[in-house]
Amino acid sequence: MAVEVVYRSSRDLERLFMDKAEADRHDKMLELAEALASALQNAAPTLSEKQADDLGIFMARHRELFARAFKNNPEALAELPALEKN
Repeated sequence: MAVEVVYRSSRDLERLFMDKAEADRHDKMLELAEALASALQNAAPTLSEKQADDLGIFMARHRELFARAFKNNPEALAELPALEKN
């Protein structure tokens, strides 16, 4: 019988990772997504919680592109996928 070490994200208990660093990156992405969702709901109270969560996750997954756009490179947003399905 073989033994496998797996890591579980503390914010997403259903996902398992084979690498601790990957699990940590996923946790950090979800933490950023949560903060973004909260900021988006504060800025646009008519957003539903699901919409804010979806937008927060999308932005967190593509944080490098958004960071480049915020640093006077708005053309970077053209690299975002048109539609992303989870």
